[in-house]
Amino acid sequence: MTDVRPGPARRRPPQGRPVPVSTYRLQLNADFTFDDAAAQVPYVARLGATHLYLSPVLTAAPGSTHGYDVVDHDAISAALGGEDGLRRLHAAAREHGLGLVVDVVPNHMAVPTPVWHNHALWSVLAHGPESPFAAWFDVDWSAGDGALLMPVLGRRLGAVLAADELSLDTAVVPGSAEPQPVLRYWDHVFPVRPGTESLPLAELVDRQHYRLAYWRVANEELNYRRFFDVGTLAAVRVEDPEVFDATHRLLAGLVADGTVDGLRIDHPDGLADPQGYLDRLAAATDDAWVVVEKILAPTEELPEDWATAGTTGYDAMWRIEAAFVDPGGGGELGAVMHRLTGDTTDALPGMIDEAKREIVGGPLYAEVDRLAGLAADICRDDVRLRDHTRRSLQDCLVELLVAADRYRYYVAPGRPVHPDSAAAFAECVQRARGHLEGDRLETLDLLAEMLLGHEIGSAGRTREPRRDELIVRFQQVCGAVMAKGVEDTAFYRWTHLLSLAEVGGAPERFAISPEELHAFALRAQQHAPVAMTGLSTHDTKRSEDVRSRLAVLSELPVEWSELVDTLRAATADLRPSILDGRTENILWQTLAGTWDDDGPIDADRLTEYLTKAVREAKSRTTWTTPDEAYEQAVLDLARQVRDLPAVHDAYTGWLRRTAPGVRATTLGTKLVQLTMPGVADVYQGTEVPAIALVDPDNRRPVDYAALSRSLERLEEQQPRGLADEKLLVTSRALRARRRHPEAFVGESAGYQPLPSSSGHALAFARTSAGEPQVVTVATRLALALDRLGGWGDHTVALPEGAWHDALSGREVAGGLVPLAELLGTAPVALLVRPGQA
Repeated sequence: MTDVRPGPARRRPPQGRPVPVSTYRLQLNADFTFDDAAAQVPYVARLGATHLYLSPVLTAAPGSTHGYDVVDHDAISAALGGEDGLRRLHAAAREHGLGLVVDVVPNHMAVPTPVWHNHALWSVLAHGPESPFAAWFDVDWSAGDGALLMPVLGRRLGAVLAADELSLDTAVVPGSAEPQPVLRYWDHVFPVRPGTESLPLAELVDRQHYRLAYWRVANEELNYRRFFDVGTLAAVRVEDPEVFDATHRLLAGLVADGTVDGLRIDHPDGLADPQGYLDRLAAATDDAWVVVEKILAPTEELPEDWATAGTTGYDAMWRIEAAFVDPGGGGELGAVMHRLTGDTTDALPGMIDEAKREIVGGPLYAEVDRLAGLAADICRDDVRLRDHTRRSLQDCLVELLVAADRYRYYVAPGRPVHPDSAAAFAECVQRARGHLEGDRLETLDLLAEMLLGHEIGSAGRTREPRRDELIVRFQQVCGAVMAKGVEDTAFYRWTHLLSLAEVGGAPERFAISPEELHAFALRAQQHAPVAMTGLSTHDTKRSEDVRSRLAVLSELPVEWSELVDTLRAATADLRPSILDGRTENILWQTLAGTWDDDGPIDADRLTEYLTKAVREAKSRTTWTTPDEAYEQAVLDLARQVRDLPAVHDAYTGWLRRTAPGVRATTLGTKLVQLTMPGVADVYQGTEVPAIALVDPDNRRPVDYAALSRSLERLEEQQPRGLADEKLLVTSRALRARRRHPEAFVGESAGYQPLPSSSGHALAFARTSAGEPQVVTVATRLALALDRLGGWGDHTVALPEGAWHDALSGREVAGGLVPLAELLGTAPVALLVRPGQA
């Protein structure tokens, strides 16, 4: 292990290790390979980024469009170009002064079709606990008659056997030269346990190391840990040193030989021991720059003993967004929501509670049941705890999981619990207490002590394997309940302002002040100066530009309310009686966020998004039990309203009315994100306005040739519109970062809020050794500012000396500067010292 560097010192790799100044995210797939990425290297270098940030590069399941379904840790994806293709990309990047950052998926592997594509899992299915790969997967072999559940059947096993849908066959399995017996079910292929191939089919099926089952059985009886509720992604036990070494050998080698400079870690909260994992990763990569996809509660901070530069930036993203939302619009937008849905502005906590209960009792029932069984076994074996029943324990676990307000409480067996985590968990227990009574309260207290690793029951019984396992599994299930209950359910039900219900977001905070954003940035500079910041990711429900268009609803809430009334009147004859008010509110806001100068978003893209939204909401229809009549009614309405002349007129007028606000928010949020503390990431294509909804919509191909031409034109010509302006802001900010790395990611980098006489100005300087090097000034709430008559006599206090606006080309003197003068032609300014633009 590496030496433990205390506190915030762990947030920065040792001197001499590469640290990106900025990254440009690329989504790789069979249609955009390493060679395609290499072709864009000159453009990304001219844009100003210092690193390409690649989606997962290891071999994924056949046909994967994203790479997070890894099947082989020993091979770079052939579909992407293999190791030779990756090295060609590395060579091209180095030629243009760029490095590579790679996405890593430690938590799970794919359960592909056929399974043989995952040779480790195929071995486990063939040989059970005796497989050399049995330790790789988190399987409860004591459940399900000692067989690994494979819930792939379209109906119950008896019906499948009766219909002769299962057959014994032979096949040459990849990695084996000789044909071997296999069991086939449509496209699924499974190994046959040696010695059972001559048995009658029903007996043969029953004698395997796996149990074929109806897919609906999974939520109740699944006996392997998975990624949230996704049965086709099986959890990997990287807490086992041998498993870690086997699954990270290739990636660590790419870091060691200089091919890769840094790593982004997918979903560390799913791991048994995130801190231990990161320590082991630091040792394997010689303390490389590593960021983690970690979602933090608004008052939560990343543990300072984690060996990571910080998060991937969701904590920064929602705060930047909220700083450009008008708090005065919350009431009227809440009234619109109430009118359409019946939901009140104080209903979100209850909505989250309800959604989490549905998840705990439904898709994640098997995980909770496994927890309850584990707790019951612990109590049964300790005479002092024996009278706590399984049902009582399960009731209390459910209440704790519902009451949990964060993904993890960072409790690890054998380690002291940080006081902040202990306090947060105590609040969780207190919330759970309010939903229990009688003897259940004693059981709750017992569970709370066990989940903290405290001695409870017979003396000295703390570090027992099952007690340790209970602690770990509770932490893992807690994150799954948060993800599925909050982000994948409640955030599709809450329609106050859709842009706030985002991955990692905090919609209970309708807006924040510039002072709060400054406070966050100062804290980030002190405690996570080289974490990642972003505005869009491959997982965001709406791109940054859709969210900017939605943010202006808060500035014109009365006008939006009137527009909704107009839309409802125009579509009264079209709206079906079964239409849910939340779905209707989602429709109107989605059209507002995606309507541009070319009109509404493509009908297929809109209906694909709405299908996902209503199924994730789980109010009227779900992925597993779709209500076809309801879905068809929603989709038919969406297609009809987008083509209705009255709707066209309404949204076209709204587009014109909000254009100045959209411009200011689009450019302001981008500039702030690119210049605040951290390593700034640009998601592919978002250097210009990118109208995109949840995946896979946000992973559509990017027209790099057009972007490159626009960037070249901006070297000599003024921007022609918002697309050019955003490209200008992005490129000039990235170039300023590259030119002044010491002010952004250096050891002496600093962040200095700048005073202004107007709350509509957000201004700060990035410093090196206390000397201002780059200044950001952004307009917030431009439409509200316009109603007040503009900037008037308001000023901003710039650092002394001469400055050059890298966006307008004007020279600016330091001191008190009129905002009307500084921001007279554009809502943002990026100031650098003369001669450094």
